[in-house]
Amino acid sequence: MSTGSTATLHTAPRSAVSQDQGKFRTRFNFPGRLRPDHDDHGYGPLSTVVESFMDPGTLIPMHQHRNEEIVSWVPAGVMRHDDRLGNELVTDADHLMVMNAGDGFWHEERTLADDPPLRMLQIFVRPHELDLPSGIQHEPIPEPVAGEWRHLFGPEGSDAPLSVRNEVHLHDVRLEAGQQVDLPTEDGWDTYFYVFDGTVSGGGETLEPTESGLLVGDGAELTLTADADATLVAFRIDPDAPVTRQGTIGR
Repeated sequence: MSTGSTATLHTAPRSAVSQDQGKFRTRFNFPGRLRPDHDDHGYGPLSTVVESFMDPGTLIPMHQHRNEEIVSWVPAGVMRHDDRLGNELVTDADHLMVMNAGDGFWHEERTLADDPPLRMLQIFVRPHELDLPSGIQHEPIPEPVAGEWRHLFGPEGSDAPLSVRNEVHLHDVRLEAGQQVDLPTEDGWDTYFYVFDGTVSGGGETLEPTESGLLVGDGAELTLTADADATLVAFRIDPDAPVTRQGTIGR
C-alpha cells in the first residue's frame, strides 16, 4: 500500500517455508518475495532471514559455509559455537556473532541440556565478491533502550560494532505497548523489517509476530506503533548493490 510520496509498503504473513529436524527447526523468510514480480527470493544483499529453534541438548555437527555472511541474533537464551579455529563462543542477548564465511568456514552449534529452549534469527547476507578471506566476529552489543533502535551491523567502515561485506545494515528495537518509532531509512535504499514478537501497526497495516514488511521508494517514511510489547529487526538495504549468489545456504 502507499505510505505517501512515492514510497510503498509491502507486507507478508508468516512464512510457510520450514524444515523440521526434530530438536532443530527452521522457518525461512525471503525478503524479495514481498515485492510483486520480483524475480529473486532475496532482496539485494539480504538473502534470507531464518527463524531457528533449538531444543535444550541439541548439537548441529561441524559443517562448512562458503561465500555468505551469517549473522546470529539471539534475543534470549544462548547459542554455543565451536569452530576449527579453536573458538568457543556463546552468543546471547548481550552479544552478536558474524561469520564472514568467504572462502570457507567450519563450525558447529549446540545447546546444553540445562540451557533454555532457543529461538533466534540467523541472517544470511550475500557478499559483494566470491572467496573473500574467512573469519569470525563476536562482540558485545549495547544494552537495549525501549523505543530506540540499536545499530548492530553494517558494511565495512560503518559505525556499527560488527560488519558484513555488502551494503546492508541491521537494527533492532524493543517497544513497549503504545510506543512509536520511525523505521530506519536512507535515501536510495529500502528497508525490510520483521516482527519477532508482539504486534505493530503503521501505514494502514497491522503486523503480528513473524510477519514482515518491505518499505520501498524515494522519500520512504513509516512510523510504527506497538499495539502490544514488541521486538523488531530492520534492515536498511541498497537494492542495487552488486551481489554474489553462491552461498552454502542463503544464495
